[in-house]
Amino acid sequence: MTDIIEMTETIHKIGATWTAAQEALQTQAKEVKRMGAGAADTAEKLARIEAELDRWVDHKERLERLETAMRRPAQSASAFAGPALTPEQTAHKAAFAGFLRRGVDAGLPELEKKALNVGNDPDGGYLVPADSNGRIVRRIFDSATIRRIASVVEISTDAVEGLRDSDDMGAGWVAEAEDRPETSSAQFGKYRIPAFEMYAEPRATQQMLDDATLDVEAWLAGKLADRFSRLENAAFLVGDGSAQPRGFLSYPTAAAPDAARPWGTLEHVGTGASGDFAGANPADVLLDLIAALKPGYLANAGWVTRRSVIARIRKFKESTTNAYLWQPGLQQGQPATLLGFPVTLAEDMPALSAGSLSLAFGDFREGYQIVDRVGVRTLRDPFTAKPFVKFYTTKRVGGAVVNF
Repeated sequence: MTDIIEMTETIHKIGATWTAAQEALQTQAKEVKRMGAGAADTAEKLARIEAELDRWVDHKERLERLETAMRRPAQSASAFAGPALTPEQTAHKAAFAGFLRRGVDAGLPELEKKALNVGNDPDGGYLVPADSNGRIVRRIFDSATIRRIASVVEISTDAVEGLRDSDDMGAGWVAEAEDRPETSSAQFGKYRIPAFEMYAEPRATQQMLDDATLDVEAWLAGKLADRFSRLENAAFLVGDGSAQPRGFLSYPTAAAPDAARPWGTLEHVGTGASGDFAGANPADVLLDLIAALKPGYLANAGWVTRRSVIARIRKFKESTTNAYLWQPGLQQGQPATLLGFPVTLAEDMPALSAGSLSLAFGDFREGYQIVDRVGVRTLRDPFTAKPFVKFYTTKRVGGAVVNF
């Protein structure tokens, strides 16, 4: 597990750095009030402090992810890892390791070839063994920020379908002897989220693969998880739904409440300034954004934005108490908060600019659905990039907004 001393020191550094940032911000505010602008050395000092604060917050998040991964049991670490391996799966795993190093026609025993053929895909790929597949998916989950807050379902078909109830039933009051006219019924809609294919193609030299000390499976799992997590993170935010998941930023938006907004359109709240927050009372728009969400979703709501937007919001204060609205997580496992709601950093969110959608707020577990098609497939290619061996690997995943 993570060294408790290191975690404690990191949290202490975050607290001390945030205190220094508050003092620098107060000094800058006094200079602006007195001279009309902040001093250059104060701005430079504040930039250094904020960079250090970002570094310590990142370090805390990395320590927490590491501890979460190390706490998981070897086989039950993920819903995708499955139970202990059967003899057939053990044979497949051994055959797959040999396949990664030498290929299927490079001296594999007939028994191992048979084990691989059980997982043979019609296009010539091979299923990754269950435990390696679980390791890859688990590492994707650990590093993919949107997966942590959205709803995730595992499917065995090419898509998931469901009904949406976007309407309400008619009802009313009547006296004892009055007629009971027929009331309107709720209208149901249907949604379908297909699983699209994403791929990665890590490569290694044959000499590297021949090295008996190299854990080829672990190496491949690390490379794939890193690439897949970055690829799908971007798609869950800005994907256009064409051969990839549809990100929640790709849907049309309107500055209108639920009752006046068609299904399929998300609500946006303007900041009052083009490419920035309003100069006077900039935090008011954050309160408007919270108020726009139905109360039933507030309990599990949170923010999603990029680091540069948070750097801007850190300067916002509450008008009566003068307290800063952003607060760092000063306990292990506690995220930074904005107005009491947790903040998820996603660098694929847009930077502040005219018409940008740079800050999202909502209950993402209710609103955004991710679908995982079980199975990672790998095709070994030792021919087209000699002396490298390429591992063409695919995984299928989809995503879409299901509650607007």
